Amino acid sequence: MSENNALLEIINLKKYFKTSGGMLHAVDDISFSIDKGKTLGLVGESGCGKSTAGRTILRLLEPTSGEIRFAGEDIRALSAGELRKKRKDMQIIFQDPFSSLNPRKTTYQTIAEPLKRQGIIKNKSELADKVIELMETVGLAERLKDTYPHELDGGRRQRVGIARALAMNPQFIVCDEPVSALDVSIQAQILNLMKELQDHFGLTYLFITHNLSVVNHFSDEIAVMYLGKLIEKAPADELFDNPIHPYTQALLSAIPLPKLQQKRERIILKGEISSPIEPKPICRFANRCLYVHGRCRSEEPQLRIVSSNHVVSCFLSE
Repeated sequence: MSENNALLEIINLKKYFKTSGGMLHAVDDISFSIDKGKTLGLVGESGCGKSTAGRTILRLLEPTSGEIRFAGEDIRALSAGELRKKRKDMQIIFQDPFSSLNPRKTTYQTIAEPLKRQGIIKNKSELADKVIELMETVGLAERLKDTYPHELDGGRRQRVGIARALAMNPQFIVCDEPVSALDVSIQAQILNLMKELQDHFGLTYLFITHNLSVVNHFSDEIAVMYLGKLIEKAPADELFDNPIHPYTQALLSAIPLPKLQQKRERIILKGEISSPIEPKPICRFANRCLYVHGRCRSEEPQLRIVSSNHVVSCFLSE
């Protein structure tokens, strides 16, 4: 990935939460970048910190430390007023389209709200035209403008959320498991829509998901997280063809295959998941790894380059 073409650069980002047992390392020193118009898929099992990472990048959660550079500007240095203006360029699509929409607002009001709050369109007639245009862009019929969230199915609710994000004409969108709450048939429709919007508007996505079969077809690069750490990152095809980290291999082995294809050998992970609270400086996957050895329990592996644009943090890669 080219640094000078990167729209987003994350450098040593950390997000810790204070608990009664100590500091919980939800996001622990991760670094990556995303080129303009590209998609980085961020994957891992529930609780690995991927959604927290997405919210921290947008400063919906304040980072503990690290840099978040958007178009070369460190957004951590922005004041509250400056950040409010910058939000036009950085939006989010949430996982649950029902809970992310205000049940008291109609489709029209939901899409119009960010335009009014940012003062982008003040003329009532122009605002109405813009809302209808956005609805058409995401495949919503004009007749649905006065409907409330409970009157819409999951797919239409998510289209409202996408239209709301598009209203600001953003450059970058965090897609936080945008299809996981939808039926499989609807998932394909929403993913196709998001891809069309990316091509049309030149959008850059951080696509957060636990569904590897989805992320392979949607992402240019894939980054794998485990207990707050980035453990492997590579171009999508490279990661699927040549997974190196044992955790990545286990994740890929869990993808179901059509019956006609050769059966993939499933890797069953055993052992207890390490605690993310005050973790020791060792390999966090050691308790579940099939290839663990002494060094894994005494030293923490660092990300290292194994081939072009492919990095992994595992002593096996050495």
